[in-house]
Amino acid sequence: MQRVITPKESERLDRVSSEPLDLLMERAGFSVAIATAMLGAGYGKRVVVLVGSGNNGGDGYVAARYLADRGCAVRVLALRTPQGAFVEQAAARAAARGVEIDELGSLLPADFVVDALFGVGFRGELPASAAAWIAHPAPVVSVDVPSGLDAATGAVRGACFTASRTVAFHALKTGHLLGEGPERCGEIEVVDIGLEGGEAELLLCGQEDAPLPERVRKEHKWSAGSVVVVGGSLGLTGAPLLAATAALKMGAGSAAIICPGALQNVYAAASSDLMTRAVGSGTKFASKDDEAVLAAASRFDTMVLGPGLGPNQEAFVSKILAKWTGKLVVDADALNALDGADALGERAIATVITPHAGEFIRLTGKSADYKSAADFYDASHAVVVLKGNPTFVSGAERWVVTSGGPELATIGTGDVLAGMIGALWARGLSSDVAARSAAYWHGRAGSYLSDRGSVTAALLAESVSRYAF
Repeated sequence: MQRVITPKESERLDRVSSEPLDLLMERAGFSVAIATAMLGAGYGKRVVVLVGSGNNGGDGYVAARYLADRGCAVRVLALRTPQGAFVEQAAARAAARGVEIDELGSLLPADFVVDALFGVGFRGELPASAAAWIAHPAPVVSVDVPSGLDAATGAVRGACFTASRTVAFHALKTGHLLGEGPERCGEIEVVDIGLEGGEAELLLCGQEDAPLPERVRKEHKWSAGSVVVVGGSLGLTGAPLLAATAALKMGAGSAAIICPGALQNVYAAASSDLMTRAVGSGTKFASKDDEAVLAAASRFDTMVLGPGLGPNQEAFVSKILAKWTGKLVVDADALNALDGADALGERAIATVITPHAGEFIRLTGKSADYKSAADFYDASHAVVVLKGNPTFVSGAERWVVTSGGPELATIGTGDVLAGMIGALWARGLSSDVAARSAAYWHGRAGSYLSDRGSVTAALLAESVSRYAF
């Protein structure tokens, strides 16, 4: 688990640190020099360090001194004169080492550029003299955050550096992961410079935070976790199949599809691994089918409601929500049938919802961001898996999942995720842990497939079996 903090929290930690500021600056600058060296900056290489007047610029002066010690041909170009005793001291020590310090101006030849212009407190737009350097072809190492990027939101309001590597101090900042942050930061290295603590705004999910339940020797197909997918309508038959297949591949002992009666043969022919239960005789569920669906689902641990359900199913979904007393994942068309948080707040057992941004906005009338997702959880007690890149999982804690990539932007991958959540929840994880664990391994499976070719939902549903245990 990595903590992700806000820029305001980062600035607070600087103020209350028991370590002297000059020592923090020395460690930060040394880390930047090491990162630049790891990109290839060595003896005889030309390095231009762009510095501002504040502490970020002080880190740049320190990095310049260490790079000069390494034998690099270093020049510092300063946007403004140093402000503050420790920044002035860092500049003087760099100059004493023989580093040439000039005013920031036109582009110069360089093999590497160190961007130490603005730190996490930056807002607005870059000055023209700084923005001109964005066109330089050399690899860029940014100090804490690329200059021009809002470290809180990841927004860019004008010119912005695009780093090959960003050296972040103490913890990731929210802007590293939000908005344009992932495109602008390149490879992010978080280094310890001696700061302590800090209140996390988000928790970054890593492999150690995405547990997978074990199967004990005596388990059988019903005790190992069972999932039923309720959905399907004419033209949308694939969605329930993807969700149920993913549940089985993610380690559920049994999985079934409850579908409209006219579609049962589709599912019976599509998979020999899945059970099917038919309700009614049409190609979509009717409002009156709720009792039959609940009876067919009664043996299962977790219900995934919504894949391929079709439009205009408000009455049917409302009845299922009111009467189903088991674990419930609400996905796809069932989400579109909900009417805000009140529709879920009456449930005695936890619920997981899996909206993408458009579904979340329609459901809540709010922006699709991690703060709104957390508000929805507070109002409904439903765990929110806000799908995107990154994905936010809001439950008792606020998690961010970055394991997925653009390869998951294809039809049906959300149905796969819903099935995975259902399986891990049925297998014994809590609702919020199952949600974040499924989101993490869903991303890992997508990345695995993308290294080998295009990703489709059917391939993804099969591939998740690599991560079931």
